[in-house]
Amino acid sequence: MPAKNKHRLFWAYCCISAVFFAAGCTSADMPKPWGYFRIDLPDKQYTGFDTTYPYCFRYPAYARIMPKTDSLAEPYWINIQFPSFKGTIHLSYKPVRGNLPEYLEDARAMVMKHIPKADAIGETLINRPEDKVYGMVYDIRGSDAASPIQFFLTDSLRHFIRGALYFYVKPNNDSLSPVIAFLKQDIDTLVGSFHWEKEPDNRRHK
Repeated sequence: MPAKNKHRLFWAYCCISAVFFAAGCTSADMPKPWGYFRIDLPDKQYTGFDTTYPYCFRYPAYARIMPKTDSLAEPYWINIQFPSFKGTIHLSYKPVRGNLPEYLEDARAMVMKHIPKADAIGETLINRPEDKVYGMVYDIRGSDAASPIQFFLTDSLRHFIRGALYFYVKPNNDSLSPVIAFLKQDIDTLVGSFHWEKEPDNRRHK
């Protein structure tokens, strides 16, 4: 498929996705795993994640990055862990080989799963053609939403990455909101600084 048509497909998907989310959000109850934490917001300091991976970005110094190593993990999958908040951003990378619509639909389906538990889902479109970074950030609002922020990024031709923030605690709803807002700034920094490496090593995907 020509690159121009792939970009049109991407934007068409984003428009259709917005209509579905606007019509589908409701609220409901959902139990959360047990655990408690104390809010202690550190100063914002960022460092670069720039390795042999096919992508790079900036992340906060109070986070730690661990390669995902379980049986379901694929090359270049990582977890960005926030030990102080018992939270993790799960990043999963996929090489694009003519199957971008499949990845876009999977990302949409993962967000749709939260609609019964969400009060609303906000969307922020990412459009940085100078860096070939396109995507969407989903702000899943509601005290019972298991993952308050999800996003995906792609160059529409070769790379695709999806991210999702999860907390592994049962916090007081009032205490969770400032933590989500605090980590939302870190996700915005990650997305805003995100770049694809020019010559990624895709041999592991063959």
